[in-house]
Amino acid sequence: MSLRDVSVRRGTSLLLDQVSVNICEGERWVVIGANGAGKTTLMQVMAARLFPTTGEVEILDETLGATDVAFLRQRIGWASAAQIPAFPPGEAVADVVATGAYDVLGRWRETYEPLDSRRAQALMHQWGVESLAGRTFGTLSEGERKRTMIARALMPDPELLLLDEPGAGLDLAGREDLVTRLAVLAQDQHAPAVVVITHHVEEVPPGFTHGLVLRAGRALAQGPLEHVMTQEVLSEAFGLPLAVEHSHGRFWARRREVT
Repeated sequence: MSLRDVSVRRGTSLLLDQVSVNICEGERWVVIGANGAGKTTLMQVMAARLFPTTGEVEILDETLGATDVAFLRQRIGWASAAQIPAFPPGEAVADVVATGAYDVLGRWRETYEPLDSRRAQALMHQWGVESLAGRTFGTLSEGERKRTMIARALMPDPELLLLDEPGAGLDLAGREDLVTRLAVLAQDQHAPAVVVITHHVEEVPPGFTHGLVLRAGRALAQGPLEHVMTQEVLSEAFGLPLAVEHSHGRFWARRREVT
């Protein structure tokens, strides 16, 4: 996936300002920045859900604006909190996951092959929601919903997986469970390229390889994680002096006292 000088303007607001990034097969990226930095807007462009005002976007060797967007979207796994209101609350979890194979909301008259059922079962097991298969989506906790949505996003065996703030709203146990599962996914050589958006450095899973730091719609830094997840870069991104620690594949940040 390649974005070249991508800008998104809405009225007088410039949500993204000439952002360029190149994400290759097998890479695991994290996009980090403060609230309002442009992360979700960038994710919508990457998911082929939003066309940029200016710039060029190439996703899975297809140029956005010169390809069948409906077909392209079927090759992209996307999970975002913005999707939650669209899911029928009375839909069984197993059906929420299964319908991801065809990017439809709500199971109607479509027929699913035994292969679809087996894949949905395997993904529910992988993401810890297998025991919830018969529960309705509307009764799930925040963490259960997030894991169900990731399983659904993986259902079509996508070539690109985009996760928009998967840790938002989770408690400590839920966050650590999610980070552990994402770390396992990062080590899977058969997994697609993955991009995770967050504004918490603690949510960056071990095994992720690259980072993009946004500030006010612009790319502040990008490249291998160890080069972008630094005290200097993150302090500028969040407008706060930060001390950043890295241990056992995890990052932590706290306010740094300035003397």
